[in-house]
Amino acid sequence: MKVMPRPALIVILLAALIVLSVISLSAGKIWVPWSAWTSAGHDTRWVIIFELRLPRTILAIATGVALGMSGAALQGYTRNPLADPGVLGISTMASLGAVLTLYLSYFGAMGGATWLLPVGAMAGAIIGVVTLIMLAGAASSMLTFILAGVVLNMVSGAGVALALSLAPSPWAVNEIINWLMGSLADRSMEEVRFALPFIAAGCAFLVVASRALDALTLGETGARSLGIRLETTRFLLAVGVGLATGASVAVTGVIGFVGLVTPHLMRPLVGARPGALLIPSALAGAVVVLVADIAVRLTPSVTEVKLGVAMAALGGPFFLMLLISERRRLA
Repeated sequence: MKVMPRPALIVILLAALIVLSVISLSAGKIWVPWSAWTSAGHDTRWVIIFELRLPRTILAIATGVALGMSGAALQGYTRNPLADPGVLGISTMASLGAVLTLYLSYFGAMGGATWLLPVGAMAGAIIGVVTLIMLAGAASSMLTFILAGVVLNMVSGAGVALALSLAPSPWAVNEIINWLMGSLADRSMEEVRFALPFIAAGCAFLVVASRALDALTLGETGARSLGIRLETTRFLLAVGVGLATGASVAVTGVIGFVGLVTPHLMRPLVGARPGALLIPSALAGAVVVLVADIAVRLTPSVTEVKLGVAMAALGGPFFLMLLISERRRLA
């Protein structure tokens, strides 16, 4: 596939986002026709647009940007095409923090405030980042850094499983599992206001690290010879992925495979530079999440299919093809 000029690719992705955003504001069990859009706010269906569809659309874009850019940054840093935001355990730690707030609320240890769950998820992500840096050490190698992420993922996953096994009632288990499956349904502007600053800050950290990611294509020794401080790069990467992924998990639950799929879709169009891949992957991630969210709303079923389930159904075959391709390449 021919490499496209980066500005042209970004313009195409932005145009696709605008079109999909309009469709997202209109699509659902109740379609909002063009006549309602031109009614200057007098149509009652404007309530559906602004109260239900607009927060959902904004969160779909923000979540896609966070996961897409995080996946591109991780693949660039590890030089591993199978890396995604979950590889460092940040997503699972955010899930553990959210699950603990759900779990403890059933015992009366926490109140019923709506902000507790996202705060718990963000606290889990931040604790995960700090733990990751402590486990890896200041002067660790890339392999040690990834192994620390694997350990963190296993421990936090065990914590989630423990909370499920000790849940006080079947209803509590159902509530936790539904949240873990990931969804954008019934979100409000409160979640938007909470998530956007953290996602923006996390993406800013990752953009700052783009030059170091390009230098790492020469290997750690080559990057150091160009004046790149790998400890600083590792800090920027961990904090950026932690904030961006943690904030998205905090308000949507776990939505997998976005960070794995979108860099691979964009890499043939962008080229081999990991730093140049960050913005296109972020925009492509937003496109992928928007398309998936529109699809789950239009699925003919009694209850809406969870977005995390839909992404797993789409990403699983892609992941399998990627593994087969890597095996053939190394054979």
